[in-house]
Amino acid sequence: MSGIKIITTSTVRKVLKYEELIPAIERCLVKYSRGKIQQPVRSTVEVEKYEGYIAIMPAYDKEEDTFAMKVVSLYPNNGENGLPTHAATILYMQARTGLLLATMEAEVITDMRTAATSAVATKYLAPDNAKVLAIFGAGAQAKSHFYALNHIHMFEEVIIWNRTTSNGKKLCEEISEHCKSVRFCSSAEEAASKADVIVTVTLSTTPILYGRWLKDGVHINSVGGCRPTWREMDDECMNQCELYVDSREGALKESGDIIMCQPKKSINGEIGEVIDGRCKVDRNKKTIFKSLGMAIEDVAAAHLVWMNVNDE
Repeated sequence: MSGIKIITTSTVRKVLKYEELIPAIERCLVKYSRGKIQQPVRSTVEVEKYEGYIAIMPAYDKEEDTFAMKVVSLYPNNGENGLPTHAATILYMQARTGLLLATMEAEVITDMRTAATSAVATKYLAPDNAKVLAIFGAGAQAKSHFYALNHIHMFEEVIIWNRTTSNGKKLCEEISEHCKSVRFCSSAEEAASKADVIVTVTLSTTPILYGRWLKDGVHINSVGGCRPTWREMDDECMNQCELYVDSREGALKESGDIIMCQPKKSINGEIGEVIDGRCKVDRNKKTIFKSLGMAIEDVAAAHLVWMNVNDE
């Protein structure tokens, strides 16, 4: 184990910045859709006794010659005991030899790369004149999505909805100095109906966003609902919108919003195909970006961390 770097959360916070991360994620999404990434759908083990999940996510970037693997756990009930619902570690390895170069505490990496991916999708799918952002959820992903999306677009108003009012109001206080107008809204319907861009980052297993609430031209980044039996959006919401995903293969196996939708919902394209110009988008239509999270996003983020740590 000699020479292996242990990169902690505090170091990740110091060296990983959205101005580098968002372009890196955009590039890796294009490479994935061009077949330049070797990546299986994540392998998941269900720990039924504790209603938890453990997933393994490896990927190799053939162009950058970078490889990493993330081990991530999801235990939704942890929050009731004051524990994190997610925990993650990235093994960053030398592709040429397979030797381990570094272990990285990956909760912040996961939050930031997921939000950066939503920012890229918003850049290409949302209406140009978007003024109001609504975020459903108040956890770490909600906060990271606020910062990432505001890095690419300055919204005039941000609305936070969360089932637990105290948590929603706390998030509003934390981000208020970075936004002209931010407020907590106790009504999910009101929050959705006013929004030009909606982000859903919840652990809900049943829909919390309904199609009858949506305004014309709205763009939705759906980040929760990451299991085949979990949903954040109802059928009407799904069927009103043009659907884009990070990975067709992953979405069709993992997304309850897609798998359970009736009638069966077709995928318009991967976001990498949109960026690449192979898939055309009408930004006046309602759109959904269904984000399941891909291992190659972790590779791209971990490589930035590795390079920046070694430049210090």
